[in-house]
Amino acid sequence: MTAGWRLVFVRSRGRELATALGGSIMVPPVVAAPLLLAALVPAVVWGNALFWGSFWVLLTLTVVAVVVLAAAMLFATASLTVRWVELRPLGTPAQFVIARFLRSSTTAMADLQRVVVIERLSLGQRRSIKVVFHTRSETVECEPAQSAPLSRVDAQALTDWLSEQLGQVQVAVERQTEVKRDFLRPDEWWARSHTAELWRVPVGEVDGIAAQRGVESYRYTPRANAMYSPGTSVTVYDPGRAYEVAEELRAERADGQAADSTAAPGPAEDDATDSH
Repeated sequence: MTAGWRLVFVRSRGRELATALGGSIMVPPVVAAPLLLAALVPAVVWGNALFWGSFWVLLTLTVVAVVVLAAAMLFATASLTVRWVELRPLGTPAQFVIARFLRSSTTAMADLQRVVVIERLSLGQRRSIKVVFHTRSETVECEPAQSAPLSRVDAQALTDWLSEQLGQVQVAVERQTEVKRDFLRPDEWWARSHTAELWRVPVGEVDGIAAQRGVESYRYTPRANAMYSPGTSVTVYDPGRAYEVAEELRAERADGQAADSTAAPGPAEDDATDSH
């Protein structure tokens, strides 16, 4: 921008509002669908006025919940979501502007204490990125929408760029990483076959490696097996630590290959050995 550098977190107001509205409209019907169906079937079968009354009450409550949740989501999005942040002017910024959906505010750069770039990771893959501005009076969290180009920017590159822009005004910029470790057990934990594939080892070696390297395991009987094969159980492994072990094994194999290539004799050494 001619006035300064702008970080765009939400490119389209309409798209962001439509996303919030769509989510709020879908949640209540999905939650209430089993109750509505349970009330509708007896009402249709027996035609009892009490059953029909219960159905209409549940339907009315569902509609009210949709309206209230939609209004709440739209209000929260419009009042809290940050569309863009602008550093003004170019060169040596003296102020930064925070623009939300319905209003914008201008703060002196002297009031900005620090900026934190937070990258959320899960199994080595980035799930989201967030920029947090800490001022003397408030903390402003800015998270780009999925459609915004900023959501795909490298976290370290963004940190370096902010450090370059804000270093002249003595504002500290730091990068933090949040790694997801609270995987739901056993739904999100890894089966033995998947873990063996990730580690590139035979399935029979998984238990030994897991015990040696501190990978937590959990043994349970799936619901399908509990009905048809009560004695059948499976073992699953914590994905967070299992992924770290996969990285450790990969590094160890690379080091081993490098050591082997270094220790292997070259052509000149082979020739010298043959001559003797």
